[in-house]
Amino acid sequence: MTGLRAAVDRIEAAIERKEPILIYGDYDVDGTMAVIILKTAIELCGGAADFHVPHRIREGYDMRDDVIERAAASGIRLIVSVDMGIRAFAPAETAHRLGVDLIVTDHHLPGPDGVPNALAVINPNQSGCEYPYKHLCGAGVAFKLAQGLMQRRLDATVQNKLLMSFMKVVAIATIADAVPLTGENRVFASLGLDALRRAVNPGLKALLEVAQISTKRPPTSGEVGFRIAPRINAAGRMDVARDVIELFSVKDTVRARELAAKLDQLNSDRQEEERKILRSVEERFTSDPTLSDAYCIVIDGEGWHRGVIGITATRIVERYNRPTVVISRDGAEAFGSGRSIRAFHLLEAIESCSPLFSRYGGHAHACGFAMPSANVADLRTKLDAFARARLTPADFDPILDLDAELDLAEVTPELFRSLQLLEPYGMGNPEPIFAARDVQLTAPPRILKDKHVKLKLKAGALRNNAAPFVETLLATSLPAESEELSIAAVLATPRCHPDGAAIRRSDKAAAFANGVQSRTEHRDLRTKITFDAMGWHMAERLQQTPLLAGDTIDVAFTIGNNDHPEYGGLELSLRDIKIPAR
Repeated sequence: MTGLRAAVDRIEAAIERKEPILIYGDYDVDGTMAVIILKTAIELCGGAADFHVPHRIREGYDMRDDVIERAAASGIRLIVSVDMGIRAFAPAETAHRLGVDLIVTDHHLPGPDGVPNALAVINPNQSGCEYPYKHLCGAGVAFKLAQGLMQRRLDATVQNKLLMSFMKVVAIATIADAVPLTGENRVFASLGLDALRRAVNPGLKALLEVAQISTKRPPTSGEVGFRIAPRINAAGRMDVARDVIELFSVKDTVRARELAAKLDQLNSDRQEEERKILRSVEERFTSDPTLSDAYCIVIDGEGWHRGVIGITATRIVERYNRPTVVISRDGAEAFGSGRSIRAFHLLEAIESCSPLFSRYGGHAHACGFAMPSANVADLRTKLDAFARARLTPADFDPILDLDAELDLAEVTPELFRSLQLLEPYGMGNPEPIFAARDVQLTAPPRILKDKHVKLKLKAGALRNNAAPFVETLLATSLPAESEELSIAAVLATPRCHPDGAAIRRSDKAAAFANGVQSRTEHRDLRTKITFDAMGWHMAERLQQTPLLAGDTIDVAFTIGNNDHPEYGGLELSLRDIKIPAR
C-alpha cells in the first residue's frame, strides 16, 4: 500500500526515541475503532500514543489547525490521522510549518487537487496506489498500518495472535461504515463476527451485554449494524466519543459496565431526540400540504439536535420516498443533512446550489452542509426546481429488489442452513429477499411498542412452480421404509397449528420419538405450517389498512431463526406487505 512503508519507518523511529504520538480520529464508529486499533498497536510495540476525537457540534468533521497547533505546543512531533485527512490541505501545511510530521490514513476519495502535503498518505484510493482492494473502511486502513508495524516489531507468533484479536474491532467498523462486504472486507467481517462470541475485552463484553447480543453463536452483521454500532455512534452524536475509546481500553469490569450503560442511555436519548423531530415534521406535513407535493423535501427547525438530523432524514425518505434534507437552525447558522432515493444524485443537487453554503460534502445518496440560516428558503426553492427537472412521479414509487418467489412451504431448516453459507450479509452482499403470495393470517396482527407488527402467517395452496421442490424434499427427507417424520421436519414447524406457539421444542421432539406423526400428516401439514413474521416500523401501515384473521396477503421477507431454547424456530422478517383491496 502506497505510503505504508514510510509511515511504519516514522512510527518506529518515534517508538525508539520515545516520542509521544497523537492519533487524530473521527467521532463515528469507523473513526473510533480506527483510533483503538492504532493506539493499541503502537502501545503493544512499545510506543506511547494519545488521541484526539473532535466534538461533533463544536469542531465538526476533519482536522483543524487549532488542534494541530495545540499539539505542537505540547511537544507532539508526529500526528497520525485515521478515517480523515485526505482533503485536509490547510492542516497539513500547518503541521509542516510547525515541524510536525503528519501521516494521513483515510479511505475517502481524494479530491481533484490530489492529496495533502504530508510525510505519508495511506489510502488505497489515491492515484498510483497498487493495493488490490480499494473498499477498506477507515479502520481497515488503520489496521493495515497496525499490521505493518507489528510485523516489523513483534515475534511472528505474537503478532498473528494479536492480528486476529483486532478482527473483532475491524469487523464492527467495516459493517457499521457500510463498505462492501466483498474481498478483504468479507474476510474481516467473517473472522471478526466469529471472534465476537469469544470476546475477552471487558469493554467489548459489556457492550455486547447491553446490546443483548447472544454469545452462543456469532452475531450477524444486522446485529452489529442495528444494536452495537448505534450505541457506539451515540457517543459522538449526543456527547463525546472519547467514552468509546475509554470503554475499549479500560480493564476494570465495573467501569466497563458503567461506560457501556452510558452509551446505552445515550442511544436512548438519541432515539428520543429523533422522535421529537419526527413529531415536529409530521405536524408540519399536516399543516402544510405543499410539503407532500415537493419533489425534494427541505424541512428545518430551530434547535433540532444536529447529531440526529441525518437519521431523521433517512426516516423521512423511508416514509415519503423522496429526497430529503433536514436542517437544524442555530440562530444565524444552519446545519443540514440529506438522504436521497435511487433515482436522484443528491451531491449534484447540492453542488448546483453551492454559493448558498459555507461548506458542504457528500455523495450520490447522502450529504451534509453548513450555511447561513437566511439561505434556507432559497435552498428549498432551488432543490425542488432541480429535482422537478430530473424526476417524475414514477420515481417516487418505492423499489424493493427481490431474489426469488418462494412458497412458505419451502422455508425449511435446510434452506436456512444454505443461506447461512452466504453470510456475512451487508453492503455488496445483501441478504436474499423472497416473496410469497397468497399467504393467510392465522390470527389478528399484534402491535408492538406502537410501531412494530407481528403476524402469524400460514402457507396457502402450493403453487405449481413450488410443488416439485417440496415433493422432492418430502420424498428425500425420510427413509423409504419409514412413516415417521424426520426430526428436521419436526423442528421446521415450531408453530404447526394456529395454537401451536405454546408447544415447546422438547414436546415436539418427544412427539417425534413416539412416532405420532406420519408422512401423510406431513403432506397435509405443509399448508398448515405457521410462521411468526416481524414487520419492523410497519404498525402505521396496518393502522391505515387493518388486517383480520383469515385475510390473504403477499409478503416480501428474509429468513431468520429465533434461537430461544423453548419457543425458537424459523421466523420471517418482513420487508414489505401487499394488502389486497377489499
